Amino acid sequence: MDQESHKKEILFLSDTQAPMWVERLVLRTHQNTKATTTIFAEIIRLKPDVLYWLGDIVSLGYRNNKWRIIDEFLAKCTAVGTAVYAIMGNHDVMGRPKKGARNFQKRFPEHIPTGYVKITDSIAVVMLNSNFSTLSIAELVKQQTWYEKTLKDLDEDPAVNVAIVTCHHAPYSNSKLVGSSKLVQQRFVPAYTKARKTKLFITGHSHAFERYQFDGKEFLVIGGGGGLRQPLNMSPTRLPDLATTYKPLFHYLAVRREGDGLRLTSYCLRSDFSGFDQGYQFEIPSEVEVEETPLAD
Repeated sequence: MDQESHKKEILFLSDTQAPMWVERLVLRTHQNTKATTTIFAEIIRLKPDVLYWLGDIVSLGYRNNKWRIIDEFLAKCTAVGTAVYAIMGNHDVMGRPKKGARNFQKRFPEHIPTGYVKITDSIAVVMLNSNFSTLSIAELVKQQTWYEKTLKDLDEDPAVNVAIVTCHHAPYSNSKLVGSSKLVQQRFVPAYTKARKTKLFITGHSHAFERYQFDGKEFLVIGGGGGLRQPLNMSPTRLPDLATTYKPLFHYLAVRREGDGLRLTSYCLRSDFSGFDQGYQFEIPSEVEVEETPLAD
């Protein structure tokens, strides 16, 4: 496990892919690419030690021209000293998965397709591959075995105060387009729920900010990096989203460790693209309770 140099806040981002023409047929655009580049510029301005990128980096990973904006951003991250760690989303391996995976690996050489972990300021971030159909049976077994062992090891590691689990596909989401991933629920959620130091499960895929609590553990969806907004299920059958009044178009997440707990802040892009506001903030303390801090409109 690699121990990164620590700073108070680490950033998480997901779903920065540009809209595809077929998506534009059914979903409304909102200057999505401009929103993504505005988020990129804000991250460069902030110069965080670490950015964790939770997939759907581009719309089609096998197309070399889709990576130009990403390459420019990654070069700027290197220049300001921000380490970037990423996992693949479905768009990154769409169409031609092997070439998409190769293009992804060139940009993120420390990525391991069967899971890897990074540690920053005593926060362990476990990064998993939820593109299960692209993995062989042997790779699926390897990832599952590694994941469960890693969470046990982190529980016993005195250098780790808190652990965060990430993958691309959300185990729980009210998105009408992508919904909840039953496979993530079956393969990743049980070990997360059981582990002692795991406080947060962060995903993307659903282009919304969503927050859930199940079995005393937190689940966040942060797919606001620039993809097209997806309609959410608002019927009585919807999942109990704790952030029903916070649905910005574009956003990223900042995480700060507070002892053995976490303080989380979602920053949302203003509608006129003039900057970012603190949109939603809450704490996950060392113990079971979860406290929300309301923010001004």
